[in-house]
Amino acid sequence: MEAVHTHGIWIAERLQRTTISHEQLWLTITHIGDPKAAFLLIFPFTYFISKRTGIAVLWTAAVSEWLNLVVKWMLFGERPYWWIGESRLFVNKPPHVQQFSSTCETGPGSPSGHAMVTAAVWWVVVSALGTFLYSRTRSVTLASAPYLFYLVMLVSVGLSRIFILAHFPHQVIAGSITGFILGVALSHRVPDGRSLLFFFSLSTGLLLSTVMLHAGLQRLGIDLSWSIVLAKKWCSHAEWIRLDTAPFSSLTRDCGALLGLGMAQYWKPGGWSLPWAPRALSLAISSMGLYHVNRLPLPIRPPGLFYGLFFIKFVMVPQIVMVLVPGLVHMVTHKKRN
Repeated sequence: MEAVHTHGIWIAERLQRTTISHEQLWLTITHIGDPKAAFLLIFPFTYFISKRTGIAVLWTAAVSEWLNLVVKWMLFGERPYWWIGESRLFVNKPPHVQQFSSTCETGPGSPSGHAMVTAAVWWVVVSALGTFLYSRTRSVTLASAPYLFYLVMLVSVGLSRIFILAHFPHQVIAGSITGFILGVALSHRVPDGRSLLFFFSLSTGLLLSTVMLHAGLQRLGIDLSWSIVLAKKWCSHAEWIRLDTAPFSSLTRDCGALLGLGMAQYWKPGGWSLPWAPRALSLAISSMGLYHVNRLPLPIRPPGLFYGLFFIKFVMVPQIVMVLVPGLVHMVTHKKRN
């Protein structure tokens, strides 16, 4: 793998050198590709256009990010920003690269979670949009436009991850291919209308099985904290290492969102039926609510408290989008109509 990693470093160096003037654009794209964006941005936007598509987005984001975590633990992928120093291959000719505020993620690097979740989630969105456009226009050209956007999105997110030294090119490619396959598979298996027991069992099962896998690997002498140690060693700014990028943060986000999805469908089966104007209002209020929920500061000590509160935060995401805000908007607009 040394040759593959070395070639990846030189690709990142060339990309930084030729596009450094677009640094802010790359950072914005990498934020759009963050798995967290699927829960906080794409999910509410799609839900208020099509309930089933919105549920499919949340479902696909949670399952694909969880699977990405498990695969990363199995593959022990390096990240460019620490491999440069650890490999000791660049002592005489160090690459002219720099780190950024989004560089220092602490989990293993392969496959890319940004690429994998983006490929899975956006496939759900563009396939639904493409099908809708074709059903209305019977135009293959117009219906193909979302798929072109999908390709551009994948390439852009992948390049942004290489640019900031978070991933090697082969990790981005692996994540994109895996995410595409997952998107195709999961979009046909949307748990719309499933029981609360199903979601509770799924959330608990994913959480416990992952914790047991972690404990089992630790007992076999496999130190899964190796990537965190390297991240702290080679990150150029200590404050860029955040607990919400740790592997267990992804796990608690996914399990919390799945449980929250089940609770939301239990409280209000079928969701609220709203005309387009109240839907737009619900989207605006939900987006503001999720923005402030995401910004809530959480104590990082002890870590168990942080992960518990992080879990609760993402349990609340579907409640806000699917039950609380549209219910409030329905109540207000219904009174006005009367």
